[in-house]
Amino acid sequence: MTQEEIKQAVNDHPAHKVKLAITDIDGILRGKVVHKDKFMSIIDGGFGFCSVVFGWDAVDTAYDNAKYTGWHTGYPDSDAQLDLNTFRQIPWEENLPFFLGDFINKSGEGLAICPRSLLKKVKQQALDAGYVPQFSQEFEWFNFAETPETLKEKAYTNIEPLTPGMFGYSLSRSSLNSPFFNDLFDLLLQFDVPLEGLHTETGPGVYEAAILYGDILEAGDRAVLFKNSVKEIAYQHGVMATFMAKPNQQLPGCSGHIHQSLWDNDQQKNLFYDESADESMSSLMQSYVAGQLHCLPHILPMFAPTINSYKRLVEGAWAPTTLTWGTDNRTTALRVLAGGKKSTRLETRVPGSDVNPYLALAAALASGLYGIRHELKLDQPKTTGNGYEDDQYGVLPRNLWEASQAMKESDLATELFGADFVDHFVSTREWECRQYAQSVTDWEVKRYFEVI
Repeated sequence: MTQEEIKQAVNDHPAHKVKLAITDIDGILRGKVVHKDKFMSIIDGGFGFCSVVFGWDAVDTAYDNAKYTGWHTGYPDSDAQLDLNTFRQIPWEENLPFFLGDFINKSGEGLAICPRSLLKKVKQQALDAGYVPQFSQEFEWFNFAETPETLKEKAYTNIEPLTPGMFGYSLSRSSLNSPFFNDLFDLLLQFDVPLEGLHTETGPGVYEAAILYGDILEAGDRAVLFKNSVKEIAYQHGVMATFMAKPNQQLPGCSGHIHQSLWDNDQQKNLFYDESADESMSSLMQSYVAGQLHCLPHILPMFAPTINSYKRLVEGAWAPTTLTWGTDNRTTALRVLAGGKKSTRLETRVPGSDVNPYLALAAALASGLYGIRHELKLDQPKTTGNGYEDDQYGVLPRNLWEASQAMKESDLATELFGADFVDHFVSTREWECRQYAQSVTDWEVKRYFEVI
């Protein structure tokens, strides 16, 4: 649709309102509903959105270490701009018009700490170098037969999974909840978040979905909207969906794997594919993989942003712990899928489902481009067999504090994303660590209450 057609569609819609949203640093959609007359007035000139979305955490507790905004600034509005190309209609809300936006600075450029703006910046670097990045993300998540009210009543304990037992790729389990299962596939398609596949994963009430690949910015939009939409569709069915990386210590965690390839300007040639090369990996792809291996320890919080992320990154839990790559190897950090001309791609297996998709995709692309820019050679041999045992080339940081300090001290991270972003993002991760450090957990009470 042209912009004029989009404006006309909104103007003709009987609802007389529009839903707008942006993402905060944690990838959470923050938004509002506005009258369509208000929408028309801000299409060209932009609008103000309270800067507090970059001044508080995921549960709306104000940071005490953020420079961009806080009590010291008075939490003024930040400038934002709608992207009309993100126009969608929400099928479970009577086709209410919906748009995503970006934060911008006073010069009209993307705000340095805005996740979507950061992804746009990294995408442009790829385009300027002659590469068109095609990406997609897949997610695993747990579904529970609960509501926000029942969860609160139970104090988040003894929560009931949507289905019992371990039953990955089960047709009967998906049929058991077919209204919910089919709504996910069909309503997401109507919302322009098309799924390539949807199935049950191993674990009680666990689903996995692969989002159809496309332009990297569109892939980021789809991934962000996917996570929020799944939760909203689940509400309609009396279900609670969670994208925590590791909601249960006895069960596997939830991944957010990123699939990626670079194409020529005409999008006709997959630049990762070389039929004559070893593993069909072009020299460009080899440098891209080498770049990610090199950069991973410096930017891990962009792939693993929460305390809980690191409960998933443990040996034998279908998540990587070592700086390794392999061909179709699910125990390595990077899984090369050397198929044909169209399907040859890299799967980065480090991210969990708790990521901010914009930041995770930006991190994957920026680190790959770093390897290409510096003509890094993939001298590290591929891992065959158990990647957990192949730690000779390094291991991932073990917790959020360790990973955040590595990023804070890294000149490479600043080179990739800019000092303003790194300073703000790392500060928010340090805040997260501090909140956790002062919390008294159930584990501590059960372990020490009586015997110490």
